[in-house]
Amino acid sequence: MSPHLDLTAPYTPLVRRIESEGSVDGQILRIDHFLNHRIEPGFIFELAHELARRLSSFQPNIILTAEASGIAPALIVAQTLNVPMVYAKKYSTQVEAPALSRQIHSPTKGDNTRLVISRHYIKPGQRVVIVDDFLANGRTAAALIDMAREAGAEVLGAGFVVEKRFKHGREYLESLHVAVSSLAQVEHLENGRAILTQPRKD
Repeated sequence: MSPHLDLTAPYTPLVRRIESEGSVDGQILRIDHFLNHRIEPGFIFELAHELARRLSSFQPNIILTAEASGIAPALIVAQTLNVPMVYAKKYSTQVEAPALSRQIHSPTKGDNTRLVISRHYIKPGQRVVIVDDFLANGRTAAALIDMAREAGAEVLGAGFVVEKRFKHGREYLESLHVAVSSLAQVEHLENGRAILTQPRKD
């Protein structure tokens, strides 16, 4: 990885859009209208290209994500880097055997979710990068990392569109020896607003 590549430099177009359009519901930042419910292809394409630029130094040969919100950015990252994408199934967990699976707890939904990947699609020796929309506590990404490693793959990095710094998911993933990249970092939620790390002034 290039020592000059900043994996967590705030990406100005995303930071400004979250500040102007994002809403806060308790501990949930809502930017569903352009990221993970209603999707704006042009903007997601732009975000994913920037994420791909940062992740390209890991030279992955497969991108791994989880159903469903991670699929849009992960697919564009994979297309940009010209590698396949695999997503862990969450809602229909029937996959071609043999399978890798993990159960994770979702604080947002208050229940447990099962992630499943067919072993046919993660191979020993593959260079894996995780891509998802949000990084909070890191449980989903950690489950993906664990499954990929169980399959014998090497997990080199993880990239996220938005990182909730106050949930400490970065520290968790780094403790698993996985480098983390993100385009926007939410330091905390305050009075119905998201307080973000500001882009450096040139």
